[in-house]
Amino acid sequence: MSASQNPVRVLVAGLGNMGRSHALAYHVNPGFEIVGLVNRSKPELPEGLAGYALTSDYGKALASLNPELVSVNTYSDSHADYAVAALEHGAHVFVEKPLATNVADARRVVDAAKANGRKLVIGYILRHHPSWMRLIGEARSLGGPYVFRLNLNQQSSGPTWHTHRQLMETTPPIVDCGVHYVDVMCQITDARPVKVRGMGVRLSDEIAPDMYNYGHFQVLFEDGSVGWYEAGWGPMISETAFFVKDIISPKGCVSIVMAEGAKSDDIDTHTKTSTIRIHRAETDAAGRFRGPDTLLSMDDEPGHQELCDREQAFVLKAIREDLDLTRHMEDAVQSLNICLAADESVRTGREIDL
Repeated sequence: MSASQNPVRVLVAGLGNMGRSHALAYHVNPGFEIVGLVNRSKPELPEGLAGYALTSDYGKALASLNPELVSVNTYSDSHADYAVAALEHGAHVFVEKPLATNVADARRVVDAAKANGRKLVIGYILRHHPSWMRLIGEARSLGGPYVFRLNLNQQSSGPTWHTHRQLMETTPPIVDCGVHYVDVMCQITDARPVKVRGMGVRLSDEIAPDMYNYGHFQVLFEDGSVGWYEAGWGPMISETAFFVKDIISPKGCVSIVMAEGAKSDDIDTHTKTSTIRIHRAETDAAGRFRGPDTLLSMDDEPGHQELCDREQAFVLKAIREDLDLTRHMEDAVQSLNICLAADESVRTGREIDL
């Protein structure tokens, strides 16, 4: 086996839902070798991960284990510092979204990747989902300007609501999840985003007085496209129309039709598409539609763990084939910038120019 084909030594930091899934992806991929796990507390781990060394000290693990790749899946406020430390140590980095909690820190991470000649992959899992790739391709083929109608609300309770409250110690829902869907908007229209308008409501006394668990924002693009995104977390959130993925253009629309009975806090629901509906606006001489809507069944699409496997396979490819990730990194900064502008709009009551 050549040196370039030796397993990539990976240190996994953060073992929540996403961290465990990414760790399992490394565990089953012969292209990786897990050299250690880092978590603040001792978590319950699936059988495949139970045999790896676990520590709560990230700095010591980074220094002593000398990983070639660090997978950062901690809470958002530590993403930038953990990623920069790894990059300056000479490791490639995979970091869960959002890249950071402010644009300056996001830029700091990107600059560190460039300065140290290391790969930086951000966890935009939908970029590796065949159904979402199809959705984006179908929407682009219609041509703009576009109307983007996107949301992901989660009626959460018990452990899920506990996790959401922890996330909201640093990041509101419209930023945590919004970066995915703003990234989808920006992949469909190449136009520059120019304005953001946001609003939010605090619906629970269990979160900080300056935090809100329901938010909604609008993005205006230079080509006339507009989009809205909505995200709410908590036991009070409605299960009605919690999953709307709808893209409209002058020539028709492309939509995701969610299966009946899907639950909003089911992690697989967040990525599954069930059916893609393509509607074309073209009519005949009598004004009737020329054809029925096209329904694309996505019954065989990958589940959450398989998507994480695909995402980490991309990380391996980026390292081994020296892929140019410049656009990938810039897109991550742009989507974060838009979502943070939405948060600023919520807090100030002003429209934000980008």
